[in-house]
Amino acid sequence: MKEPRVAITRKEHFNAAHRLHNPSWSAAKNTAVFGKCNNPNFHGHNYELEVTIIGTIHKETGYVIDTKILSNHIKKEILEPLDHKNLNVEVSEFKELNPTVENIAVVIYNRLRKVIERDLDIKIKLYETPRNFVEYPC
Repeated sequence: MKEPRVAITRKEHFNAAHRLHNPSWSAAKNTAVFGKCNNPNFHGHNYELEVTIIGTIHKETGYVIDTKILSNHIKKEILEPLDHKNLNVEVSEFKELNPTVENIAVVIYNRLRKVIERDLDIKIKLYETPRNFVEYPC
């Protein structure tokens, strides 16, 4: 019989500022596409993050992953580098990458993928607002 796969989710939040902007476009096109999110002085969001880990239950512990270990990874890889930061200015991944909620979710996934065991799947759900969120991978 195949081992059951179980998903466990850790919920966190962080605050960050960003500006949606494509430097190869004109100011008019940036304004037309990104609207007030193209504010040259940036704007901020209170992001809600859900990190789901999917895998089999370890026989010795009863865990898919120890939530304290998961919490520590999220703190070190996501919260410390992103919380209360200007993503465009202070986060290396966004020096050349537009910090849309879609791109932020992929960056979060990639940061966690480096530290979470390869036999575990990771799913990111990131809320930019209570009504706008993305999931990666989908």
